[in-house]
Amino acid sequence: MVQMDQVYEYGRHYDDEAFGEKVWRVARILGRKGLVEALTLFYALKDPDTPARARGLILGTLGYFVFPFDALPDLVPFVGYTDDLALLGVCLGVVAMHVKEEHRHQAETTVREWLG
Repeated sequence: MVQMDQVYEYGRHYDDEAFGEKVWRVARILGRKGLVEALTLFYALKDPDTPARARGLILGTLGYFVFPFDALPDLVPFVGYTDDLALLGVCLGVVAMHVKEEHRHQAETTVREWLG
């Protein structure tokens, strides 16, 4: 597992299009909870009220998510996403005080539209 202080380095791998493509492509693997966590962080990242330090951690976490060759390469079916899911959950816990109910609601709504 990547150390939290290393997460910021993965921010350079993030872009909105790569994130959207990856989330859509692996939606069934991540499951509802993983999707909600990823999208909650995405919406918090896009909110200008989210403090810079929290945004940096979110950016690094989402960069780690889209980067295919991380601690457990995403090319390994199912197992390759366990580190991504763990990091999403840890990041969400660390920045929880900056995550608004509207971010969670947007994520839930998006997931409901995608998965039904």
